[in-house]
Amino acid sequence: MRNVYVLGTGMIRFGRYPDKTVPELGAEAALIALKDAGVTIKDVELFACGNLFQANAMVGQRILQQVGQTGIPVVNVSNACATGSTAFREAYISVASGMYDITMAVGVEQMGKQGLLGGGGGGSDPAYSTEGRIGSGLMPAVFGQAGMEHMRKYGTKLEHFAKISVKSHQHATKNQFSQYQNEVTLEDVLNARVVAFPNTLYMCCPTGDGAAAAILVSEDKLKQLAGGRKRARVAASVLTSDPYTDRDLTLPDVNTLTKRAAQKAYETAGIGPKDVSLTELHDCFATAELVHYENLGLCGDGEAGKFIDEGGGKHPSLGGKAPVNVSGGLLSKGHPLGATGVANICEVVWHLTGDDRVKQRQVPNAKVGLAHVIGLGSACTIHLLTV
Repeated sequence: MRNVYVLGTGMIRFGRYPDKTVPELGAEAALIALKDAGVTIKDVELFACGNLFQANAMVGQRILQQVGQTGIPVVNVSNACATGSTAFREAYISVASGMYDITMAVGVEQMGKQGLLGGGGGGSDPAYSTEGRIGSGLMPAVFGQAGMEHMRKYGTKLEHFAKISVKSHQHATKNQFSQYQNEVTLEDVLNARVVAFPNTLYMCCPTGDGAAAAILVSEDKLKQLAGGRKRARVAASVLTSDPYTDRDLTLPDVNTLTKRAAQKAYETAGIGPKDVSLTELHDCFATAELVHYENLGLCGDGEAGKFIDEGGGKHPSLGGKAPVNVSGGLLSKGHPLGATGVANICEVVWHLTGDDRVKQRQVPNAKVGLAHVIGLGSACTIHLLTV
């Protein structure tokens, strides 16, 4: 496999755009990425597009109707919350394999105010459906259960989850692309209405509209096109699904496939968790962020509460260590499903390359970044990027 680099990136602010279409949102991000890379659509040899809610509507081809139709292969990807990051991986593999030299990935979604309730995988088999028997398969309940399990097993406190929300909202005040850019206090989070215990309202991500894009190139093309600009290399690109476990069909396991993906990514890149300068992980709920601290090896099993109490996850400017979701994460930035995976990669790339788009929140001396997404059903992607 060849070395692959991210030559350009583009992202629009996550929010609500009722007057725009999905292709228009995706095209806007694509054009920003192309300009950032210093290339045009005529240079792109393959396009991978991630979109969930219009998965049968040829979104990639419709984006090219906005950007420029050159007859290139278009791959439309749908993979639950990992849709965008899977599209990025398809674009990555296309270059790494040697088949193409320049590819583009776009993740886009238009959700408006529809809730993040349903899970992956379509309808439930009545033979093992949990609905109304032992909880619920709705997303707030699934990740509430994950938090409750961690509390039962390790003595984690409600305040630990609340502190994650406070941290992420504080981070978002420095991110111009974030849907919400307001701080909340610990009391605000704890006193907000309960959605699915232990997650209160401010521990749940907002949905909305958004798009992000990336241009990937081979090393030879990088030398031709980068013009001396620092660009991030994709050191590992991993996609996993659920292995069989005794509990998997009745209580969704959000941990095992992430742990496996992290282990494989670290092995592929030849690094460890302590080498990671910043992490953008899938914090659809505060409970998800906490368990993924452990799943990604940022701390030991059962040590997430201690990690939080000692400043883990906070930006260094706030006295923290091992910064997580300095973008504000899904909790503040928002979670337009198809866009999230590419947006997480954009954030990591910007810190590694000293991009002006993260000037206000730059992680000092960032050399290695990790982008993680999990889609229940399940699919987990991890990308490690280095400079």
